[in-house]
Amino acid sequence: MLTGRMMDFPLTLTHFLERARTFFGKSELVTCLVDKTECRMSYEEFSARTGKLANALTHKLGIKAGDRVATLAFNHQPHLEAYFAIPCVGAVLHTLNLRLHPTELGYIAKHGEDVVVFCDEALLPLLEKFRADVPSLRKVVVFRNDPKAPRSTPLPEGFLDYEDLIAGEPSHFDWPRLEENSAAMLCYTSGTTGNPKGVLYSHRSIALHTLVIMSRENMGIAGDDVILPVVPMFHAAAWGTPFAAVAAGSKLVFGGGHFDAVTLLDLMAKERVTFAAGVPTIWIGILSALDAEPKRWDLSSMRTMAIGGSAAPPALIDGFSTRHGLEVTHAWGMTETQPVGTMARIKPNLRGGSPEQLLALRASQGFAVTFVEQRHTDETGKVLAWDGETMGELEVRGPWVAKSYFGDEGKDRFTADGWFKTGDVVTIDAEGYVRITDRSKDVVKSGGEWISSVQLENALMAHPAVLEAAVFAARHPKWDERPVAAIVLRPGKAATEAELAASIEGKFAKYWMPDRFLFVETIPRTSTGKFLKSRLRELYGEVLMK
Repeated sequence: MLTGRMMDFPLTLTHFLERARTFFGKSELVTCLVDKTECRMSYEEFSARTGKLANALTHKLGIKAGDRVATLAFNHQPHLEAYFAIPCVGAVLHTLNLRLHPTELGYIAKHGEDVVVFCDEALLPLLEKFRADVPSLRKVVVFRNDPKAPRSTPLPEGFLDYEDLIAGEPSHFDWPRLEENSAAMLCYTSGTTGNPKGVLYSHRSIALHTLVIMSRENMGIAGDDVILPVVPMFHAAAWGTPFAAVAAGSKLVFGGGHFDAVTLLDLMAKERVTFAAGVPTIWIGILSALDAEPKRWDLSSMRTMAIGGSAAPPALIDGFSTRHGLEVTHAWGMTETQPVGTMARIKPNLRGGSPEQLLALRASQGFAVTFVEQRHTDETGKVLAWDGETMGELEVRGPWVAKSYFGDEGKDRFTADGWFKTGDVVTIDAEGYVRITDRSKDVVKSGGEWISSVQLENALMAHPAVLEAAVFAARHPKWDERPVAAIVLRPGKAATEAELAASIEGKFAKYWMPDRFLFVETIPRTSTGKFLKSRLRELYGEVLMK
């Protein structure tokens, strides 16, 4: 074999950090604090503070290569310092999902063998509910609500103030030359199918994922962008947006613990945000606020909004476009894919389609990004045809797709020929566009026939009175399962079961039609903002048996 004569240059996060320090020192980081005032900092200051933290990690906290260091925090600039300092000293950043139950958090922190946790001051009561369950935990470092304000209450004995920890440390740090395949970040799944499972990202996988999502055909993140990661930094690395923003020198805007539509829209308008990313439930609230007050916010700077985490209804995508002139980029991924796997980009040969055809493409999950491969299979493992109709489980592989879980649980999710079984039931058309029809655990199987809850939900959420719709399987004495729709109406709107049924009648086969429409105040959600249909089944799964 004739080998190439190129340098052996490791793909590590250290390069992104040093690049930001060298070239983008004047770029800005903005954090919305608890009182909704902004804390502003330059990349030059951020780089210096990250060096201080690296020194504190190694000299004061005794962190060694491979140690798991956890964060229990919202989106803000000190969290970003931990995002880089921890993996760049050779340790492993472990983000804890603060929306999980304390029992699950205790399991995750114990399973990950976390030795230090960096915790937001506001989240200390949550930490106390599981801290005793983590025998490996040595120290707790506290991110203050406002780093510049005087502390009103003392910290618990033995806890360290983050600002005190890094104060006095030199800003220069001799970063070690890391092996690119060494572990950099540990993220756990939401645990909707058993205990949460750990996915261990490497420096190489993060670096490659970052470069691909920066490309113009994907997120297109560049130095002139203003990035607002609405998706939490504790959820699948905020879809890689913090790493991409630092690599590009983009202005970064953090919402802190604020996820309400008005605060986010205020930030978008004030900071002239060009790119934002979040799950559909966030954007449903934002669209509702824009519809109520369409002239309140100037969002003319917005280049695109990435939506992922679960399938976005076409009515949501169309509403942003037709009523507010805002573009949505639909994406698919999961913790195991770090997370971006596909993006809904319209190919040049398809751009001449009708508005309905273009909306259908934008509302699909798109096709695999560079370096990711896709296929779908039936229950026997047979690879299925890309005909746009045959449903099967989506499988993917690539350099940032997990090959096993940390701890080796869930071996049945990985095939013998090297693919990851996603659990998403999809169709794939001849152009390669993936369309999720359900999660394998949520699909409604009535009389042996599959019914797509996602397609029914999308149709129902096109009704002007419907804010949210979740279709789930209820037990049936004859057909085993039948679809039932849980409906949240828009404020001030009304609709009857008959009206909702009539609005989707004729769009689906008769056996697909929901047997009941249940009007509820809220739909339960997972820790990542997805509809929690297992809870709906627990609450209403017997409704058709009575």
